[in-house]
Amino acid sequence: MGLPRRAHLREFDAAAVARLETTMWRNYYDGEYAALFANLYRLNRDQYEFSPWDSLRIALYAARGAQAFQPTRSRVEAQSALPALEHYFTGMREHGGETFDPSEAARLELDWWQLRREDATPVQYGPAIARVTKAVFGVSNADTEQSALVRAEMMDYRDARSDGRMREEDWQRIEHGLLHSYESLKVGLHRP
Repeated sequence: MGLPRRAHLREFDAAAVARLETTMWRNYYDGEYAALFANLYRLNRDQYEFSPWDSLRIALYAARGAQAFQPTRSRVEAQSALPALEHYFTGMREHGGETFDPSEAARLELDWWQLRREDATPVQYGPAIARVTKAVFGVSNADTEQSALVRAEMMDYRDARSDGRMREEDWQRIEHGLLHSYESLKVGLHRP
């Protein structure tokens, strides 16, 4: 049923999340926001077990944040994505089983998005991704840091081919890297 219930942000199938995230990256870079929204819904509903209503709200705000950010070219312009990101993280906190400050998480998320735009290396913005994990889950360890770094490396791999050189095998490589990232994240989130 669609009644509010407690989701499980730490319980997910790493392979399914890697597949979905790879698809969502493709949606984002192709400007397919309806497909991005549908896949964000799937992620929140199927992997984190949010109710249909919460999955819908969270996916909507995540897609709006991405859509607001994509055309921006400066940190000042990028602030237009912040309200949607704050709503996104608020939705995650309300029924996600974690206690955190949604505004802080949104600011940290937007920070690493912008760092990528500023030609930071994965070694520079990987730690920024890890800071979001720490803000949301209160966890920071070698596994969560490795997860963030691998995710950053996959983003960098895609960015290096943004001139139209992405082939199907490149997307497969990204999915494989994201699988490694989410496997590390899951281990790190469950480490005492």
